[in-house]
Amino acid sequence: MNKLKTTTAAIALSAITGMSAQAGDWTANAGFSNNYLWRGLTQTTNDPVISGGIDYAHDSGFYIGTWVANVKYDNGVGANSSGDAFSYEHDIYLGYAGEYNNVSYDFGWLYYNYDEQADFDFSEIYGSLGYMGFTVGAYLLVHTEADEEQGIANGIGRDYDSDFGSTYYVYGDYSHEIANGVELGLHIGYHDGDFVDQFNFANGTFDYMDYNVSISKGGFSFLVSNTDLDDREGGAIGLQNDSVKYVISYSLDVDL
Repeated sequence: MNKLKTTTAAIALSAITGMSAQAGDWTANAGFSNNYLWRGLTQTTNDPVISGGIDYAHDSGFYIGTWVANVKYDNGVGANSSGDAFSYEHDIYLGYAGEYNNVSYDFGWLYYNYDEQADFDFSEIYGSLGYMGFTVGAYLLVHTEADEEQGIANGIGRDYDSDFGSTYYVYGDYSHEIANGVELGLHIGYHDGDFVDQFNFANGTFDYMDYNVSISKGGFSFLVSNTDLDDREGGAIGLQNDSVKYVISYSLDVDL
């Protein structure tokens, strides 16, 4: 375990232990889906995913949590250019959320942890604002373990730039209850920067857009998602990132 992983885990454990006797809520979650999409791209080569996590939310607005899911990048490019070194994604996150004059806000830090042999961990900071069903937000790359020299190795002719702020994701969401607890969701996002290619493609694709429409009620959700990738950009083996994807999922939240 490298130093950053050890420090990250220690910070999270210390924060949870320190707040356990204070006012707040502990919750656990578990979910199942026929596909794991992250910013419009499959993280399981379109296979099913099982996930679960634990969260703590303090009355002050501070929260901390962890989440884990199976992943698979057996496609010979991007994060898995050296073979199937990935089996899980384990996230640790902490932030602060609340509302002021009917405007909601959420700011935090998120660490993505993968198998040690993958050597592709990365972290982001994020923020969002919401009003009347509309939400706008952004994620900004903080760091990655990935080797920047892979850019030349994968034929883009230069080292990747994986410095702080070199890659970002911006998005806009809208949600509205249409009838009897049934909620309609709309989403559009834009991902830009060298880490887009480094993690996903390794073929010179440095930006793309994703968009989806969803219907949900309770823990059930049905989502239709697509990207603006063409066959050359999105057609790596087993990924079909240039095709419409249909995702059915169920999640369960439990108060602890």
